[in-house]
Amino acid sequence: MKIWILNPPYFKHFSRPQRSPAVTKSGTVYYPIWLAGCTGVLEEAGHDVTLTDAPARGYDLEYILEMSKELAPSLIVVDTSTPSINNDLTVCKRIREKLPHAFIVLVGTHASALPHETLLQCDAVNAVARKEYELTIDELAKYLCKSSWPLENGYIKNSHIEPLSSIKGLSFCALPENSTLMEPAIAEKNDNDYSTKPVILHNPDRPFIEDLDTLPWVSKIYQKHLCMEDYFNPNTLFPMATIMTSRGCPFRCSFCVYPQTITGRRFRFRSVEDVVDEMEYIQKNIPKIKAIFFEDDTMSANRKRCIALSREIIKRGIKLPWTTNSRIDPDLETLKIMKKAGCRSLCVGFESGEQRILNGMHKGTRKEKMFRFMKDAKKAGILIHGCFMVGFPGEGRSDIKKTIELSMKLKPDTVQFYPVMVYPGTEAYSEYMGKGWITAEKYENWLTPEGLHNCVVRNEALSSQKLVDICNDARREFYLRPRYIAYKLFQIIRHPSEATRTLKAFRTFFRHLGIFPKLDILSRFK
Repeated sequence: MKIWILNPPYFKHFSRPQRSPAVTKSGTVYYPIWLAGCTGVLEEAGHDVTLTDAPARGYDLEYILEMSKELAPSLIVVDTSTPSINNDLTVCKRIREKLPHAFIVLVGTHASALPHETLLQCDAVNAVARKEYELTIDELAKYLCKSSWPLENGYIKNSHIEPLSSIKGLSFCALPENSTLMEPAIAEKNDNDYSTKPVILHNPDRPFIEDLDTLPWVSKIYQKHLCMEDYFNPNTLFPMATIMTSRGCPFRCSFCVYPQTITGRRFRFRSVEDVVDEMEYIQKNIPKIKAIFFEDDTMSANRKRCIALSREIIKRGIKLPWTTNSRIDPDLETLKIMKKAGCRSLCVGFESGEQRILNGMHKGTRKEKMFRFMKDAKKAGILIHGCFMVGFPGEGRSDIKKTIELSMKLKPDTVQFYPVMVYPGTEAYSEYMGKGWITAEKYENWLTPEGLHNCVVRNEALSSQKLVDICNDARREFYLRPRYIAYKLFQIIRHPSEATRTLKAFRTFFRHLGIFPKLDILSRFK
């Protein structure tokens, strides 16, 4: 079967796979890691698969429509995100006009969180594959291969409802003859006239994949289907490759979208050997790659496994430097062996300088441990990218002042300041929605007209615009300190390999925030 895996067009360099999808001020563009994994599973099953990342390549809608006619796929898998969902559905409608008999299925965070709403919104879409979707799409493809599946006004005919209802993790639209066909699934009905009105069926969830070693290596998929120079992360060397070593996150941060919509809360791991085998493959077969980004929710949380992975990297002689997401949990011993194994930097969510706010977001960290962690990271020689957010419930001006002061005292290598980003499917979204604090009228309001992050929340004390202004000024204050600029210049001199990623990030930073900043943000809080 011909299958098209599509990251649909939107803004150029719109980074749909990241936790807060947008065109970023740092120039970050994430690999479509989930789409790549699905592509690998389908190729191993013998299908003819094309993976297209339109935003990374800068392809517009007309280009994609021409591609759809040339490819003529029978199954199309389309990624989604909250800010882009209306655009994504429009893309599906336009593709449906070109390919009236193709089966179109949505995946990704937004469709997974709101499958019913999403399917009601667009009759060009046949189904949603919820949560971890590789095996759901694989099973769907197997069924479509052996069946004739004509559509009726965009909906699946009643004769196909019962077999499709056996595919776990699938939600789909259909025109059933009667209600008995809906018993294998949990049906939510739009109308009691089953014979003429569409019904949306939600099959039971698919269990999460336990043996992650059975999944194909995404690096091979990138190499075959993508231009790897299209992807950039300012926290790692360029060009880089992104892979995962685990799925799920046991921590309960209220705002984090992937554990709540895709991967779940329970840690599942690839074997150490499988991860290092893939690193070895990249080092030997993709020599242009200068670094690895481990896109786990928090790889370092399991100390024993983190040490075992580091030791295996050292044992194999892997020379690729790497970066990953981390909490403040690793101790000095762990950080030292990570550094020896090639860890050059960690992305760390410090979030707030006020313990009460940290507790409210269920972060599970203590402010005093942040300083111990930073001290140990500097001793180990690991760079830290610090993440800070503002706009939480109960957070006032004095709390935000503490957060900004904390960022200066911790002295990470780089930082990001954002208003809290809330997305459907998360506890934070439900909380803000319940309080009437979501200011966006439609999903595209999650972005500015240029595609940048937009603040869509307020709290008791601060408006959306005030939160944006504070974050912009905080970035300027942090990055344009003479001491910080001197530090960066010295870093480039000592480590020339840092020059590309640093200059690329600063060029984008200046373009979005301007060279002539308003400094002394802390005076605003006096």
